[in-house]
Amino acid sequence: MIVIENGKIVTPNHVIEGKVLLLEDDRIFGFQDSLGGAYDVERVIDAHGCYVMPGLIDVHSDKIEQYIQPRPTSQMDFEFALKVCERDLLSAGITTMYHSLSLYRDEFFGKCPLSLKEDVQKIADLISDIYSRNHLIHHRLHLRIEIDNLEAFDIAGAMIDQGKAHLISFMDHTPGQGQYRDLAIYHDTISGYNGREIETLGFDGVVDYHKNKDTLSFEQLKELAARAHARGIAVASHDDDTEKKLAMNKDIGVDVSEFPVTLDAAKSAKSHGFYTVVGSANILRGSSHAGNLSASEAVLDGSADIICSDYYPAAILHSIFHMHDKYGVSLPRMVNKATLNPARAMRTDKDYGSLEPGKKADLLIVDLLDGYPVITHVFVDGNPTSRIEYRR
Repeated sequence: MIVIENGKIVTPNHVIEGKVLLLEDDRIFGFQDSLGGAYDVERVIDAHGCYVMPGLIDVHSDKIEQYIQPRPTSQMDFEFALKVCERDLLSAGITTMYHSLSLYRDEFFGKCPLSLKEDVQKIADLISDIYSRNHLIHHRLHLRIEIDNLEAFDIAGAMIDQGKAHLISFMDHTPGQGQYRDLAIYHDTISGYNGREIETLGFDGVVDYHKNKDTLSFEQLKELAARAHARGIAVASHDDDTEKKLAMNKDIGVDVSEFPVTLDAAKSAKSHGFYTVVGSANILRGSSHAGNLSASEAVLDGSADIICSDYYPAAILHSIFHMHDKYGVSLPRMVNKATLNPARAMRTDKDYGSLEPGKKADLLIVDLLDGYPVITHVFVDGNPTSRIEYRR
């Protein structure tokens, strides 16, 4: 048994002091006023007054792409990239990562190896296989399906049936709606990616292409959602902007609304019973990089259930303390948005997401140095996987 003492234990509703936290094998055994002598103690860890909180669950991050393709003309071995990535994720406090891989039909957002069906399948196989070998964190696959990729229906269906997708989401990056309601922002975005189509078609040609493209049907999306639900897999939508779209997504079977683009859309998503997701980098920056919803505003309004890293894993932990320190949002409430609420949305909260007896012992010890949260210890499945000491 491992004992953690002298910590401020962050539970779903309170910050508890004066208790010891007991871990047995891969589970949380419970809390006690003192250790006593009734247990076979393997190790005692002094938290020195630091916070003890659940490991972070990141439901949306494409960070793995930067490890596989650090430069446009440089591609690394996939397994090497995953192993390097997970070490960095561990240092950010992320103990469960839903790696977000996109099935695009075109290259408007540039050429990326992880948008090719062969490579998406390759890393899905790697994530599935890594559990039989040495690994540090819980790796999951978030399969993002661009609705104009007709081929994605069969690919996604097979990956769902094989148990290799753990979250699916439906995306529509058509300009003039959703994330790119503002055509000027869309123009600047795809121009920055230097995709092949913008060079050959020109911007007006790109817009015309989108006006005439085919997309997956309502029935196909509904079938994929049903197949996912049959395996206990959540279904998300992306960049919801209108009540009409939200109502359609409800009919499809969507559970989660990722990055609603306005506060009204976030409120409407909540009214439909969706979990809402916002980006933690948005919180730290104070705004959306695409000129959409302020994540801080959504948190304060009560319209944001989950914070994810999106593209910057270190931002999750920092955004928790930023909202607590700057706006007075309670620490348990903010921690829940990165732990318990994602677990509930992903249907894994029986085992993950909070420090409660019987749940998996995925947890962090977090100190505050120079006003910044820093992680000194990480446990995954009760195993001490990381220990960092800062020099003073």
